[in-house]
Amino acid sequence: MNERWKLGETEVGRIGLGAMRLTHEADGTPRDRDRAVAVLRRAVELGVDHIDTAAFYFSRLRSANELINHALSPYPDGLVIATKVWPARDPSGEWWWASPGQLRGQVEENLRQLGRDHLDLVNLRAPRSARTKSIAEHFGALAELRDAGLIRHLGVSNFTPAQLAEARAIAPVVCVQNAFGIGAPREDVEFLRECGRAGIAFVPFFAIAGEGREAGPGAVEDANVQSVARAHGATAAQVRLAWTLEQGPHVLAIPGTGDPGHLEENLAAGDLRLTREDMELLS
Repeated sequence: MNERWKLGETEVGRIGLGAMRLTHEADGTPRDRDRAVAVLRRAVELGVDHIDTAAFYFSRLRSANELINHALSPYPDGLVIATKVWPARDPSGEWWWASPGQLRGQVEENLRQLGRDHLDLVNLRAPRSARTKSIAEHFGALAELRDAGLIRHLGVSNFTPAQLAEARAIAPVVCVQNAFGIGAPREDVEFLRECGRAGIAFVPFFAIAGEGREAGPGAVEDANVQSVARAHGATAAQVRLAWTLEQGPHVLAIPGTGDPGHLEENLAAGDLRLTREDMELLS
């Protein structure tokens, strides 16, 4: 698949790699280190130039940022590494949420782990409990770090349309990273289209996992997805990714995997062309 879209000032392929699955299996068991490193290197060999990560992506023995640094540094030109801040985990794995004044520390933590002097893209990941609240103080703090040269571009995650408008009044926003996939509510579909009209990349997470979210896809796949997959000789995951990419040229998928075979399957989804009948069935 040669389709590309701008993420900030850099054009990237429309299928990237989410790093969360590099650190652990679905049951929490740490991934084999050499296997995770091999997945990252193979991804870049296959043309992946957009990797999504976070400092809070870690298991008992693995850190996604450290794996990325070890596998890919010195980083190739054109590779965009996106991370996210606001949520965090302490060394024991307990979650906490940063104050605006603590965001600099989170940005610097990502810089240290990735071995960078600046971050290509930082998404402000809002808690679900903040959907009706102002994000101005937190986003303003990130905008100051962008002005200081620590961050090149800003994005938002788990945002509502009103929060996106609030953020754009403070500083440019290059992407929206929200949960999205087959079965998404109508208001989420409209938000995706609004982003396209504004020239903002929409980066869905859980496009494959669906309602399984962090636990991954459920044991029982949707019958319509299975039907379309059989018709194309594809996997259910490939159908879900292809459907997501069909939502607009500004949609950039970031399926996560720690398995080399799944990596190649995910990238092949970019060549899967769903028919109008397929799209109607899945929607």
